[in-house]
Amino acid sequence: MRILYGVQGTGQGHISRARAMARELKLYPELDVTWLFSGRSRNRLFDMDIFGEFEWRRGLTFASREGRLHYGDTVRTNNLFSFVRDVWSLDLDSYDLIISDYEPVTAWAAKLKGRRSIGLGHQYAFDGSSPVTGANPISKRVMRYFAPVSESIGLHWYPYGHQICPPIIDLPSIQTLTDRHVLVYLPFENQNTVTEWLQQRPDILFKQYSPDVDNSTAGNVQRCTTDYAGFKYDLSTCRGVVCNSGFELISECLQWGKPVLTFPMRGQMEQLSNALALDQLNLAMVSDTLDSEALSRFLDNLREHCSINYPNVAQALALWIRDGANKPPSEVARGLWRGVRIPSIASIHTQQTRVLA
Repeated sequence: MRILYGVQGTGQGHISRARAMARELKLYPELDVTWLFSGRSRNRLFDMDIFGEFEWRRGLTFASREGRLHYGDTVRTNNLFSFVRDVWSLDLDSYDLIISDYEPVTAWAAKLKGRRSIGLGHQYAFDGSSPVTGANPISKRVMRYFAPVSESIGLHWYPYGHQICPPIIDLPSIQTLTDRHVLVYLPFENQNTVTEWLQQRPDILFKQYSPDVDNSTAGNVQRCTTDYAGFKYDLSTCRGVVCNSGFELISECLQWGKPVLTFPMRGQMEQLSNALALDQLNLAMVSDTLDSEALSRFLDNLREHCSINYPNVAQALALWIRDGANKPPSEVARGLWRGVRIPSIASIHTQQTRVLA
């Protein structure tokens, strides 16, 4: 079976999820997968060896300023003529199945050419069953039409709907320890502002990751350019994580029991909705801005959380794809949630859990 698998590259979480899927799909020699990435400059993609000779298109992305989604810059940044040309020129004839992790070129090419397409990603969980906030007429239309598919499987931290699976976790098999540092990943903020904000707590060692910084030290802040292996190691050994409200990194924190202080990107419906879900489930501390008081409260109450231990979702979905993706997604989801231990909303601080049947 030949598969075209499109991945939205704007956020690192999509690519991290794709790495987990790539490892599992490679176990089936009868599957020939071509990966297509868009939404980020090709020269800003890193650690891509697992995807082989992947395809790249410009695609569509969003722009931000100082941690806020900026609609004007988003319109100016994207080239709709180039996008339409890429959609119509994408040859799907040799593929048996099209999969999109919210990647618009593959999704729209499949839609316009009448091909079966499967959406597999977190954005497909926003189908009316999961918590949503910060929506407006523009964001609703973008969510619906950005990467439309004929079938979808959503991913979320809780089984809000019948076709929602647990997160796909991309973590190495290494021992998790507790070192003295706090990991910081706020890619949509001004990095100098982030460094100055962290320096208000000189008693804490921070490791601040971003593709926009060089490896350097600024007092108690170690600034680290984005590096896959280094980031995962520092995640495994950190005392806690300060990050935006992207789905994949927080999923990894929940899997490893790392406390989280999260700041949703302002004006971005997905991140605001993620923050709402985390707050409702009592799985993370949420703050609207880079607030010094919120940072201090988080740092002064750091302690290990209980791990959720999500199953190997990538393995199950790869097998589902190998078998033709014919089993109803609701059946796949139900099997994956069975036995998952979710900390109780009312009693998370006493380390009690509820088990999903």
